[in-house]
Amino acid sequence: MKNIKFILFFFLLAGGIFTYGQTNVAHIDRQKLVSEMPEFIAAQKQLEKLQKTYATELESTMKEFQSKMENYSADQANQTDVTNQARQKELESMQQNITQYRQTAAEDLQKKQLDLMEPILEKADNAITKVAKEKGFSYVLDASEGGSVIVAAGTDLTTAVKQELGVDN
Repeated sequence: MKNIKFILFFFLLAGGIFTYGQTNVAHIDRQKLVSEMPEFIAAQKQLEKLQKTYATELESTMKEFQSKMENYSADQANQTDVTNQARQKELESMQQNITQYRQTAAEDLQKKQLDLMEPILEKADNAITKVAKEKGFSYVLDASEGGSVIVAAGTDLTTAVKQELGVDN
């Protein structure tokens, strides 16, 4: 009977500690949350519009390049070597400009995405932190693929573990 009371007491105590530990940790799919925010949807539309603008400009430049190349090829026999060399240099220059434009457009799109997303992510993180604090959670884990800890307000054991290991601070 004494053993049964001890075992029962142990399970109640262990269950209480386990339950307390669970209520101190929460999770959220941050990626899903952000993707459903109106600001994110508006930013996506803005990025799509900018991407279409770049694509249209690039397509127009490519058509002009193709047209000149076809015209120059068709008329090559009727021109002097000097004219043909000048045309070849012009085509090479256009091709370099197209390559540079592609690179610049990609960089601009990436920068714009970062500029638009930073305040959205900050707003989401601030809301997560606020709700976690209100609900008494010390840790909030990001359940998104590759997620990490969003809120870490619990006890940091680094110093104590360093002492245990004899590692200098």
